[in-house]
Amino acid sequence: MAHEALVVLNLKKNFQSLQAVDNLTFAVHKNECFGLLGVNGAGKTTTFRMLTGDLPMSSGNAYLGEASLQNDLLEFQSNIGYCPQFDAQIDRLTGRETLELFALIRGVPNHRVPSVVNYMINLADLQAHADKPTEAYRYASSGVDPAARRKIWQGLDDVQKLMGAAVILTSHSMEECEALCQRISIMVNGSFRCLGSTQHLKSKFGEGFTVIVKMGQEQAASSNAASTISNAMLAKFPGNCVLRDSHQALLHFHVTDTSLRWSQLFETLETLKQELSFEDYIVSDTTLEQIFLAFARSQRDTTTEAPVGCFRKWCPF
Repeated sequence: MAHEALVVLNLKKNFQSLQAVDNLTFAVHKNECFGLLGVNGAGKTTTFRMLTGDLPMSSGNAYLGEASLQNDLLEFQSNIGYCPQFDAQIDRLTGRETLELFALIRGVPNHRVPSVVNYMINLADLQAHADKPTEAYRYASSGVDPAARRKIWQGLDDVQKLMGAAVILTSHSMEECEALCQRISIMVNGSFRCLGSTQHLKSKFGEGFTVIVKMGQEQAASSNAASTISNAMLAKFPGNCVLRDSHQALLHFHVTDTSLRWSQLFETLETLKQELSFEDYIVSDTTLEQIFLAFARSQRDTTTEAPVGCFRKWCPF
């Protein structure tokens, strides 16, 4: 384990009859940003809560160096930082005072608190607002603009490079994961369905093309138009075409024939457009988001985890 910051072995969590986390085994390398993706209820929050000692495990273990989550909880926790799903704010404190409080709780030495707090304020471009009460922003949007988002990304990159830490990141932004993460896992029903670099996932699960067919309003209202177009696509690309999704006027197909040239694909689709009179179509390479959505469709409906909404969590080890 010389090159691993965190090793997780056979991690499980049961809630009555529901297996929320199912036998997770993985490692996070030193200086790595590891992406953990999954829809609400996949088990991400439960996994984070177990790895921070906030929730007891049903079985399994995790290791940070020689420290065991099962047997050395305090030592394990002293080596991690956790940004949870919901922010903790004390309305009577300013932004600077809030950062100072949490720096002291985290164990930052007194003489280093001002420099650490100033670094965080500058990182988020909050110099003009640092000494205002946080209550003034309690109804502000939780989102950030692209420039601020890039600064946060730079901060996470600094955590890896300057502190030599590893980061586990979960986000609903595929752009964020592609920009920051060296490896990405997709969690479905409490277990990992895939794990690897972005390029590895695209080459393994995203070969071929994504075709989106848009039907006209009258065509979409027809009971058999979608099946007619679907059957025609399957006939044109026998054994190499799958209908991934159908929603209102849009049909999403995955054409898996890697030997097919773009010109051949467009020629075939133009012919089908003339024959079947659908309104339009879009052709693209398969993206990480489409791979994620393909796995996410098999997620069971569960309310084991709290609603996530749009959030960002990260945990440096």
